[in-house]
This record gives sequence, structure tokens and C-alpha cells, in this order.
Amino acid sequence: MLDSLAFSPVGWLMIVLGIALAYVVFGIAGFGTALVAAPVLLHFMPLSTIIPLLVLLDFIAASGSWLPARKAVARGELRWLLPGMAVGCTLGVAFLLSLKSDLLLLAMGVFVTAYAVYSLAVRARPRTLVQAWAIPTGMIGGLFGALFGSGGFLYALYLNARLDSTAQARATQSALITCSTLVRLTLFLIAGVYADLSMLVLAACLVPAMAVGLWIGRHLTLNMSREAFVRLVTWLVLASGIALLLRYLMT
Repeated sequence: MLDSLAFSPVGWLMIVLGIALAYVVFGIAGFGTALVAAPVLLHFMPLSTIIPLLVLLDFIAASGSWLPARKAVARGELRWLLPGMAVGCTLGVAFLLSLKSDLLLLAMGVFVTAYAVYSLAVRARPRTLVQAWAIPTGMIGGLFGALFGSGGFLYALYLNARLDSTAQARATQSALITCSTLVRLTLFLIAGVYADLSMLVLAACLVPAMAVGLWIGRHLTLNMSREAFVRLVTWLVLASGIALLLRYLMT
């Protein structure tokens, strides 16, 4: 199993840089690791390996972000989002391990890109969402998170439309992603995905790159206003949608 770690020096460099850049984005926005890292990692391993690998790293990253800021978590929002997210994660893991998901990938890319373009172009839009949107947001975010490792953008959009405090939105999102990754970790473990020792060794090798990326991302947003932060998240959502469409075209 460890033979799968026999990447060339250039391959290792690309993988490490891809992970570091992915976690710079995660440190800024709290999502996006798979959308950034997957186009690089797909040259070296299949998507069914990439997603469980990133789930391991995301769990470490999100836990480290959530625990120091746990008092700022909006627990009421979590209670609404978590049930749908658990259902979506379960369905997504089942699809990832058994079905081709090209059409869902295309639909997700179109939706994300269209929404981001609309959000950037139309300034006069509702300031808040009603809490009932938590149910579809949780389910679709969980589904996309399990399938593509990229459901966090939906949580970010929902929480930034519900909460006035950037710190509260980020802490709640980190707690939500920690719960999401824990659910996916458990499902992948039950499915026997982590029986491959090489994946665990590779994840351990990539933790330093993840930590450096997180540190850079967090320091880039220390003095950012809520408006600038929300707009930056929207631009990252747009980049995520374009990356999904490119991934679909390359498959």
C-alpha cells in the first residue's frame, strides 16, 4: 500500500504546494480546500482518494479554528443546520463510493458560479435569510461536502446572511465544518476507506504544509472589515464555481 506514496520529487513539491495554497484559502474563508487542491492532486490520485484525504486534514484544521473561538459559535444556527448536513453527508458518501457524479459536478459548478456573479453584480439584495433556509443549506452542503469536499461555501453564504458578526460567522462555520468532517470521517471509516495505511501516512506528511497555509490565511484577514470579508468570500465562491466547471470539462 505504501507504494502509492512513491511520487517523484516534482510530484511531492506540487502536492505540498497545492495543499499549502488550499489551506491559505481555508484560513481566509473557512472552505475551499478541495476546490483548490483537487485540480493538482487529480494528477496523482483519484477523486475517491482525494476527498477522504482532505477530510482528515480539514478535520484538524477546522478543530484548530473552532476550539479557540467556541464561545462565539451561534449554537442556534448549528441546531438548524446539523440534521440536514448529516443526511446530506450520508447520501454524498454513498454516491462517492458507488456512482459517477459528473452531472452533479456540472450542476454544482453552474449554480455556484451563477450565484456568485449575482451576488457581486446586485448590491441591493436582502440583508438576511429566514432560518428555514438552514434545512436545504445543510443538506446540499453536506451532499456536496461528501462528494467533492466543497460544501463549505454554502455554509459561508448562509451564515454571512444570518449573522452580523464576522467573528461569530467564522466561529460557527468552523464548528459546522468540524461536525461535517467528523460525520464524513466516521462514514469513510465504516466503509473501510482508511484501511489504506498509505493514505494516513500521506495525510501526516501533509500536516506541516496545511499548518503553514492556515497561518498565512488567518493573518491575511486579521484587520479585514465584515463587508470586505463577505465580498472576498463571494469572490472565492466564484473561483470555486469556475474550478468546478473546469474540473467537469477535464473529466
